Amino acid sequence: MTSPRDSLVRVTSAAESATLDAAAIAAGTPGRELMRRAGVAAAKRIAFHHGTLGRSGVAVYAGSGNNGGDAWIVARELARRGFTVRVATAGVPSGADAIAARDDARRDVRSDPPHGDESVVVDGLLGTGSRGAPRGEIAAAISEIAAARSRGARVVSLDVPSGVDANSGNAEGAVRADLTLSFGSMKRGLLVAREMAGAIEVLDIGVYAPRAAALPRLVDGRYVRSQLRPITADAHKGIRKKVAIIGGARAMAGAVVLAGRGAFRSGVGMVRTAVARESIAPVLAALPEASAFDLPADAAAADQIREWADVLVIGPGLGSRAREIVERLLAGNATPAVLDADALTAFAGEAPALGTLLARRPAILTPHPAELARLAGSSASEVLVRRFEVGGEVARVTGAVVLSKGTPTVCTAPDGSRLVSAAGNAALAVGGSGDLLSGIVGTMLAQIGDPHVASACAAWAHGRAAELARGARRSVRGLTLDDVTRSLADVWEQWPEPLDAEVLASLPAAGDLP
Repeated sequence: MTSPRDSLVRVTSAAESATLDAAAIAAGTPGRELMRRAGVAAAKRIAFHHGTLGRSGVAVYAGSGNNGGDAWIVARELARRGFTVRVATAGVPSGADAIAARDDARRDVRSDPPHGDESVVVDGLLGTGSRGAPRGEIAAAISEIAAARSRGARVVSLDVPSGVDANSGNAEGAVRADLTLSFGSMKRGLLVAREMAGAIEVLDIGVYAPRAAALPRLVDGRYVRSQLRPITADAHKGIRKKVAIIGGARAMAGAVVLAGRGAFRSGVGMVRTAVARESIAPVLAALPEASAFDLPADAAAADQIREWADVLVIGPGLGSRAREIVERLLAGNATPAVLDADALTAFAGEAPALGTLLARRPAILTPHPAELARLAGSSASEVLVRRFEVGGEVARVTGAVVLSKGTPTVCTAPDGSRLVSAAGNAALAVGGSGDLLSGIVGTMLAQIGDPHVASACAAWAHGRAAELARGARRSVRGLTLDDVTRSLADVWEQWPEPLDAEVLASLPAAGDLP
């Protein structure tokens, strides 16, 4: 059954991808037909992206497994479209479907091996079942692909770049692709190893199954656009909602300014800041649309902030008084809250205590890996290895949605459901990026209401702003967070173009281009 166009693409491990394939086969689609669909769809995309370039020759590298079978079908389809195609093999096909694909393709492709001057190279050496650094024939073939790329050839990988672990993204000795065509689902490893994958497209081969509902879902522009409420002609600042940002200890006013800019650029109506007295003047100078007051020194001051705000954003640059202020602000009513930075660090190793404070309110936590590790009583390295799982453990304990920042960003609800954003690039790898995000999250929570949806929409908008800031540049070097902030206004106007029928999801290259 073809994946419904209104359904978000699933993010899968290697085992989960195999389970989807098995479900499609059990439902009546033979494995050979899935291979045919994958090869035909990939050939169509290669012709679309590199049709002119490929007329000077296509080199296809086929391994011994099903990924090699896909490669043989790609070779056949491109040859039938008039391309000069030569195939290099690394091992003998080991399965009946791969053998059939090779035998069928040999009637159309040239019998001589690649000459080394082909302009397009197709990598079908290793698939999602591969683990560890490539060896032997495979490693030699990967070296040939790397040499071709260094001469200017464009490399297209099938499902995953050979040597990239589909689960972890480990990429020792792997192919560096310009385009990766993933079949049926987005593989976890591709979202981690963006540098190796290049641009990514997920192609529809009909492996969607009801059991996929529990898998993480990849957020895209269509989803975000569908969740936003329009700003009507008669809207006023109250309708657009009010966000209070609490932080800005001495010498940390910039964190609150960035959060406020993120909130305003995302469409909020009013921002009120509560900062250290020394930070009031800098905040007002940099953010004249907002108001600024002292940090709440007692329960009465906290009440005033809570009663005014639709959402509290607590933590950007909050400093050493973070625990005291968080407890004071959350001790009253159930105003929705976003906790970031120092507001999270103050509860290192005490996630249950934070959960008690957050009880009965919509809440979002926005930790980076080190902050999440401190909450979970773990290490940053373990968080990176288990990035799809650790957020769920903290979400269950705290009752809050956990927006785990990184590559990719994983938003996990207390019930374990996950929304994943892979938008963005290294323009976000600078100080203050998380503060900008916290302001976006605050606006999305105020306007959307559902903390899980709001967190995912905010993460995608943050990343999309970085993509728009980069534009046609080949590198992010020289871009600043100010460039990203300005581009945030364009996110809500410049939505991604509709996808072609066979493409379920598309991500631009995130690393520097050759």
